[in-house]
Formats: sequence, structure tokens, C-alpha cells
Amino acid sequence: MTVHHARSRGKLPLIRLAAALGLTVALAGAGLVPAAAGPGTSGSAFNVTTNGFAEREVPGVETLTNLSHLDFLLDEVPLEPVKGHSTYGIKQDPTALAPWTYADRNDDGSYRRVGGGSLDPETGHWSQGAFNADDISRSAVVYLRHWQQANDVSSRAKARELLRSLTYLQTTDGENAGNVVLWQQPDGTLNESAEPVELPDPSDAGDSYWLARTVWALGEGYAAFQNEDPKFAQFLQKRLHLALEALNRQSLAQYGDYDIADGERVPSWLIADGADASAEAVLGLSAYLEAAPDDEVARRALRQLSEGVAKMSAGSVGQWPYGAILPWTKSQSLWHAWGGMAPAALAEASTVLERSDWMQAAVRDTAQFTAQLLAAGGPDNGWTPTPADKVQIAYGVDSRLQGLVSTSDATGADGLLELAAVTGAWYFGANRSGEPIYDPDTGVTFDGVDGSGVINRNSGAESTIHGQLSMLALDAHPILKSKALGIDETVSTTGLNVVEAESGTMSGGEVVQPASAWTGEANFSGGAYVLLDKGGQLTVGVPDSDQLRRVYPIVNQDVEPEGSTLWRAEGMKLGSTENGGVGEPGITAVPGKLSPLFLEKFLDPGRAQITGVSDSKVAIDALMLQPLISSIVVDGPAGKSTVYVSAGDKKLKKKIEVPPGYELNQRAFDSTGQLVEINGEEMSHSGQIVILPGGFTVAHLEEG
Repeated sequence: MTVHHARSRGKLPLIRLAAALGLTVALAGAGLVPAAAGPGTSGSAFNVTTNGFAEREVPGVETLTNLSHLDFLLDEVPLEPVKGHSTYGIKQDPTALAPWTYADRNDDGSYRRVGGGSLDPETGHWSQGAFNADDISRSAVVYLRHWQQANDVSSRAKARELLRSLTYLQTTDGENAGNVVLWQQPDGTLNESAEPVELPDPSDAGDSYWLARTVWALGEGYAAFQNEDPKFAQFLQKRLHLALEALNRQSLAQYGDYDIADGERVPSWLIADGADASAEAVLGLSAYLEAAPDDEVARRALRQLSEGVAKMSAGSVGQWPYGAILPWTKSQSLWHAWGGMAPAALAEASTVLERSDWMQAAVRDTAQFTAQLLAAGGPDNGWTPTPADKVQIAYGVDSRLQGLVSTSDATGADGLLELAAVTGAWYFGANRSGEPIYDPDTGVTFDGVDGSGVINRNSGAESTIHGQLSMLALDAHPILKSKALGIDETVSTTGLNVVEAESGTMSGGEVVQPASAWTGEANFSGGAYVLLDKGGQLTVGVPDSDQLRRVYPIVNQDVEPEGSTLWRAEGMKLGSTENGGVGEPGITAVPGKLSPLFLEKFLDPGRAQITGVSDSKVAIDALMLQPLISSIVVDGPAGKSTVYVSAGDKKLKKKIEVPPGYELNQRAFDSTGQLVEINGEEMSHSGQIVILPGGFTVAHLEEG
């Protein structure tokens, strides 16, 4: 028996995995995978010139999209009519296509396709399955978009077969009608209850990520086939309505109701309690309604889901999480990149339904939070609430890229494309490994990079899918593509950093190391915290800095008001934080909330210690420091550029060194990503950078 991957698709198991930094999986070190040239190559060179970036010639590359590896993952699946499961044309064509879940890299650089969990050699079944609805639906979206974008008839045919495969997994009658079975074996057998157990169990017993992604694929499928194959499109429409019927009796039946999560009202009607899952359904419904604008059932579902996603927008420029759309109603202290399509979804839905308030949430997430995320180390997998999960995967990177591109397309905010270029460059070497993660000659996207820069060189369906979605987005935006290709190195990032409370000295307290760092809704940074008694004092040394910094004490606040902690920096009063008063836990896992709390005063440069004195018992996890001006320095064929990100509410100026023979070219963007003309005297070539309140500036040194 071969023991292999066990893929967790429920939110709690995933986050527990991330909390333990277990997403690094099996890592190996080797070079890029050699393979035959695919459809993304030709004998000519890609060459685009853009403002502020030099030309870059990439020999042999006309388009970045290359579906060769995704094609390799596809396999024929026999479809046997069984009770509750059938699909379009099953009598005439009893097979369809589905992608294998994983692809492990062999020593010679080739790949072998594998399923999830352990393999039973007698039955040929995997404890989870070979194929899954999540990857089938998202593969269909890739082929649909490629067909539409490149007029590729092969992608049209594959999209059709994937949609047939996906709808076979949808339950057509009974109490679970409209829901979707997640796993399928190589011989076509459905596996309703995987090992290890996933929720819901059986997998079609309730709404889920895979139901949301089914809506995504069916919506985009209907829009693509509406005129091309009306009969097939009508079938997809019928199945989309079946999925909406399931949502309407499950999560959307709670529309208008709210739960309490640590004292905050959160929507009760999100799919799988998540803005992440719901957003992927929103993408499909937005595409569908553009093709079928008179469908009131779909319009109502789109409005309700989008409204719920928008209500998960949180924080501001100076308050955690800086405008991010939180993914999970059961935590006010956690953001993760996995499934982070919410800004893209709101940008699309706000355009379809003309809701500017939803667009504002998308703009805050992209222009403000994403800028801070990149400056804190790049498109990391999770803030829990500190930027602790340093794993970076294509799903998270693509989600950021899709959000930036969709919001820019909808608002005309050019600054978001500057951030998208830095994000997209992750695939071409601007990551912790310093190596390309995507190979346009093979279509391989590696499975991720861990916090130390080690690459996981396997290339499963999820990574491949989201790599191709990113490439399709870049190919559709040639100027953005050129900018992203002009970057292949992240030289440095200067952003949020964390100092552990247990690194300090204290009186009237102790260091506590819980059995698990994961509380059920957040992580104790470093796996420990300081528990101060009433009157206790904690002094923490902080790294040197040449600029002002915001200070966020991370406190595990109690439900009831419990006094406060006064914070000073070598005599300078920074502010105070409440030790309790977060309110009832409601639907969260545990009472209390572990959260970064705002202090009014900035920490002056040169002050090396911060002291907190509490008038009641309090658990302090860490101090998080945010520079007034964060930065991301990137380099590559287009030359070195720096993105300066503001955490302030006033216009800021910063002097930088301009080497002899160079001139400074800068573009300043406001807190919405819109380009703003700066007074010529302020935009001096002598090295003065202007950063607008809550905005960011891109500076590029050019030979004069």
C-alpha cells in the first residue's frame, strides 16, 4: 500500500494545518522541470515597452498560458448512471474528463499522477479519491477562459467534458439535491465519505466549498456556451438552478440573520460560513447574469452572497487587518490567502449589479491591505493574526492577482496594476526562493515555497489551475504582463514585524506555553504568551528603526471588561489597550479574542524598549510593529523599483539616494490606487519621494 497525500478541504482542518505551519508538505530541491515545448511557445519573442519599465525580450514566448501540464493531469472517467447522479448525454457518451488531484515529481523531472490519501492496490481506490469536484470545476473555468480568450477549440471541448464530469457529481434528487459529492475514484465510483473525514460528511450533505465552485463553473459555462451550444447551455442553467435551490434551503435560508462572533455581528448566510467560499460562487453568478440578466433567482442569490461578503470587510489603513475582507465568520482574528477571491468577486458583482459600496470593499482589500501584505513579506498564506504562516502557494498568489486586476478593470485604478505586477512576478522569481515557480515552456506551476525559500516542486491540480488563471489574466493585460516579466527578484521587504512578548522581561507575571498555539480561531505567535497579574509589568526590546512605527499590542482579550494596560516607550506614552470587553463569543470556538490592538501614538525612532503595565490580569502575545512607510524593493530586466506604502493619514515625504547618472521616476497613488499628479516641486529629481495618505508610490531609477 502506498501512503500519500491527505487533502483537507474543510476550513478548520486547513487552518489548523496552517497554524502548525504544516502546509510546507514534502519539499525537495531540484531545477526547473524539463519538458517538451507546449502551445505557449513559438519562434518569436514577446516584447512590450511600458512607462517606467525597460523592454524585456523572452525568447520563444508569445503567451504565458500553457495548458500542457493541466492536459497531462486530465484523464477519462467512466460515468455509470446511478441513483441521483447523471449528466448531459451520458447514454451516448458514458465517459468524461477530470484532472488527477496531485502530480508528484520524479527524479528525472517528469511527473506521475496520484490521488488523495492512501491507495488500496486491490481496488485501485484512494482513501479520498483520484478526482475531486473542486479541481474539476476550477479546471473547467481555466479551459472556458482559454477558449474564450484564445479561440481555442480544444479548450472548448475539454471545458465541455469537464462540465459533464462536474454535473455528474451533483446530486439530482432527494434531500441533498443540488449539493455535490466531492471525491471520485479512477473507475468513476463516487466516494461520499472520504478518509480522513471531511465536513460536510457525506460530502453532499450540505453546502460547501465544492458547491460554491460548482456554481462558479456552471455560471461561466452557461455564459460561454449560451450561443455556441444552446442545448448544452440550457442543461448547465438547469443544474445551476438546482445548485441555487440547495443554497436557498441551506445557507441563503438564513439571509438577513446575523451571528455574533466575539461581540461582532457577522452574516449567517455565507456558504460554509465563509466569504472565501461564497466569493467563488459570486464569480460564477456574475458571469451568468451578464448572459442572463432577467434571471431573478440568480440575481437575488448574487445580491445576497455579495452583501454578505462585503460585510466581512474589516480594519483601515492604521487598524488591523487594514481593509482586508476576512474569510471566515467564526474568527475576527484570522485572514488567509487560500480561497481569497473575495475582492475579485465583489469587483465583478458590483459592476453587474451597480453597487458602489461593494466596490469600496474590493478597493480597500486591494489598494490598502494587499499593499501591506506585499510589504510584510509577499503573498503569504496566513495572518493569524500575525504574519506567521510564511508559506506561499499559487492559489493565494492568484487570488491576490485576480483581485487587483478585476478591481483595476472596474475602477481604472492604475496603481492596482503596479501591485499586480509585483504580485505576478512571484511566478517568475520574485519570491523567497529566488527561482521561477512557473515554467511557460511546460505549464508547470510548483506547489509552493515555504518560509525559508525551499520549493515544493510537485505540481498538482490546484497549483496548476491557479497558475494558469494567473497567466490568462497576464496575457489579457499586455502592459501588466510586461511589467511582471520585468521583475524576477524581491530584493527586500520592510513592513510588519513581530516581537514576542516572551522575549521581554517582566515582574508580576509568567510565560505560558499552551499545548497548542491554535486557539480554534487564531494562533499564539511563537507558541507562547505572557500572563501578567494585576499590577504586572512587561518590558520588550524592539529592533532599531529610522522612522516612526505604529505599535499593536496583541492581547487575548476577555469577554467581560477587565481593566486596561498602559503602554510607554522609555517615558513616552503610546496609549492603552483594554484587557477585556470583546463581548460574547457567539459562534467562535473559544471565549475572548486574540487581536492586534491600536495605540494612538507612533513609536519614535531610537526608542528601544516598550513597557506595558496592567491594572488587571491580562494575556499578552506579542507586539506588532508597522513602519509609517513600508516598502517592497524589486529588481529584474526592467531595473530596480521600490513600492513605498503609507500607514499614515497625512502626505509623507521621504528622501532617498539617487546615484550619479540616474534620475528618479515616481508615480504616486492614493488610498484607492488612483494615480494622483504631484506638484513638480515636490516630485524632485534630487531624491524626494511623496507618499499620499494611506496610498503608495512606485519609484524607479532610470539612467539619465
